[in-house]
Amino acid sequence: MEIKATTRVYSAATVPQIAPTKRFQWEEAQNCWVILYPEGMIKLNSSSAEIMKRIDGRRSVAEIIADLKQAYPGAELDNDVYAFMEVAHEQQWIRPKPGQ
Repeated sequence: MEIKATTRVYSAATVPQIAPTKRFQWEEAQNCWVILYPEGMIKLNSSSAEIMKRIDGRRSVAEIIADLKQAYPGAELDNDVYAFMEVAHEQQWIRPKPGQ
């Protein structure tokens, strides 16, 4: 998925946080990471879960990417992380931290 620079909500300096109506957690019954919300649940693949694990409302997108690169040396993942952020934002799983 390619995101045009003009449509990006998230920049390197943006600090994403999980939306207040969502909860990210390991779901033993599903044997995967999920996002829970009042109407249901979203099962995440392993790549999405690795990004979501790092969205804590304190780290910027650049810091999240740096942490992922340390965990997965040699992986070219910048574009994938930005694409995930935009989709997660559109789905209202995450949002930029207020006051940025």
